[in-house]
Amino acid sequence: MSARSEPGLRAPRSLQRFSFNQATAKHWPLADAVAGCVAAGVPGIGLWREPVAEYGLARAARLVRDAGLAVTSLCRGGFFTADGWREENLRAIEEAATLGTGVLVLVCGGLPPGSRDIDGARRRVTDAIAELAPHAAAAGVTLAIEPLHPMFCADRCVVATLGQALDIAERFDPGLVGVVVDAYHVWWDDTAYAQIARAGARIAAFQVCDWVTPLPEGVLLGRALPGEGCIELRRLREAVDAAGYTGPVEVEVFSAQVWARPGLDVLDDSIEGYLRHVV
Repeated sequence: MSARSEPGLRAPRSLQRFSFNQATAKHWPLADAVAGCVAAGVPGIGLWREPVAEYGLARAARLVRDAGLAVTSLCRGGFFTADGWREENLRAIEEAATLGTGVLVLVCGGLPPGSRDIDGARRRVTDAIAELAPHAAAAGVTLAIEPLHPMFCADRCVVATLGQALDIAERFDPGLVGVVVDAYHVWWDDTAYAQIARAGARIAAFQVCDWVTPLPEGVLLGRALPGEGCIELRRLREAVDAAGYTGPVEVEVFSAQVWARPGLDVLDDSIEGYLRHVV
């Protein structure tokens, strides 16, 4: 299937849950990404705070609204060990509400500088979310905890498994604090499928990409488009469906090789990988 071969068509049934996370084509200008999604019949887009701020928050909200696209998530809040984390997260909640998305993805942050107290860092995540929860509730935004692969524990996210994320989320109402199931971060975990079943209605977002070897320098950029690696993506999708999740499926890829390609080509291949390996 070519995203450019059928411009202007409404999303076919097979694409009704598909969402294109703008990080997958990092250097594609927002207006062009929105236009490309509309032309391809893609119904949703995941946004990131930095490019939205560069474009202008109100202007970006108007752009996606006028295009008829759903904003399926906003990345990201969290980083609760950073200075000014509270004010930054309150701004993120307001931005999510302005953009019309009910999902703010939280990357919770690593160890505080000089600390080795990982248990204390996880407690700090829980305390921070509790402080933010009333503001999120007032804005109609779900705080979605994204566990990251353990290799990111020290510097990016002390929440490393779905089980750990759920241990925090279950302290709050399901509509207020949920979890993100990101294939890149959970595929390796032998408890992942049991935790997905446990999560149920707390699954706030589902993101797919693939894991390739050898990993490139800079593991953060080691993702690939669906179907190019070793993850059982369809099995994960079936598991979140069985848990009751009916929401969007975002393709989110961090890869210098992918980012170097034209945005339309990346969108084409994201759609093809989704249809072949996820649906």
